[in-house]
Amino acid sequence: MTLPPRSEILDVVSSISLSAPVLARSAQRGALRRRLRAAADAALTPLSLDDVLDGFHPLRSGADLRGKIVAVQAETADAATIVIKPGRDWRGHEPGQYLQVGVDVDGVRLWRSYSLTHGPRRDGHISITVKAIPDGVVSNHLVHRARAGEMIHLQQAAGDFVLPLPVPDRLLLVTAGSGVTPVIGMLRNLFSRSVAPTTDIVLLHVNQTEPDSIFKDELRALGASSRITLVEHFDDRDGVLDLARLESLVPDIAARTSYACGPSGLLDALEQWYDERGLALTTERFRTALLADAGEGGTVTFADGIVLEADGATPILDAAEAAGVLMPSGCRMGICMGCVLPMKEGAIRDLRNGEVTVVVPGEAGPGGVKIQTCISAAAGDCHLDH
Repeated sequence: MTLPPRSEILDVVSSISLSAPVLARSAQRGALRRRLRAAADAALTPLSLDDVLDGFHPLRSGADLRGKIVAVQAETADAATIVIKPGRDWRGHEPGQYLQVGVDVDGVRLWRSYSLTHGPRRDGHISITVKAIPDGVVSNHLVHRARAGEMIHLQQAAGDFVLPLPVPDRLLLVTAGSGVTPVIGMLRNLFSRSVAPTTDIVLLHVNQTEPDSIFKDELRALGASSRITLVEHFDDRDGVLDLARLESLVPDIAARTSYACGPSGLLDALEQWYDERGLALTTERFRTALLADAGEGGTVTFADGIVLEADGATPILDAAEAAGVLMPSGCRMGICMGCVLPMKEGAIRDLRNGEVTVVVPGEAGPGGVKIQTCISAAAGDCHLDH
């Protein structure tokens, strides 16, 4: 984007600044402000005043929420913590929540969701920790190519994978791989307090190998200081975690408030284990595993008129992103239900179990039927409200 000469910009901004006292005294200040805005936009055509201000102050209040990367800190060979200075309208978060990040890669803005991993910071910065996944355009960009000074787009924090207040007396946290990211935010927040929490915390942390273990030094330090009881499990050393060992690893597991975050295979098994014993478990789920069997495809039509052809084997989320459609999604990084969209009519197949959902116009209510685009493929023509 090419800005007008600085002198012209300053003239426009100055004229608005000088008019401020008049606006404040005038009962017509709202209308005058709109006229001044229109005049400024006309003077800066084809840009707008917001375009100009974005060039000088993109993090200002009232602008689309963005953030400036201030540091990229390596955690492992394929994971990094991205420290971000958020715009002034950032409203904060609860530990355990996630953040939607919009990154421009090769001229296309792609949105992904990542858990916030920082505790309280005096500088007001926030952080996410990203693990680069195979063929992950955004994750590989952030881990391997992002640099300080890069601007990214943000949404406000969301998600309900948070600890209750007051914090329970006994807590079990089960994490696998980068599923530790929301939990590290919880722990950093708890142990940043002037009065240390009295909660008895057990963390069962599962990784394929020790070098892949994100935050292992910090977690081991918490364990060494007796702030948590850390149980590390490495698949290459210990084999796949056998849930039959849970009660020996955590003898009082039935008395603990339990949280788990990780890939769907582990969480499916954990949920079954807890259900069989009548125990409660709060989870944050990675993208669901899909079945190979598919079926017929069809067209997917979006509310803005975009129409794409989709086969019966490809999730609608993947098919749409491959066609350049910007889709909501947190599925790849453990944020379940971030990809949900309402289907107004048509048919989709659940790739986990083959079940087909059909929506007939007028029979599903004005809001349609919500579907998860990450596990749903077209089973005929369908229309999504996006």
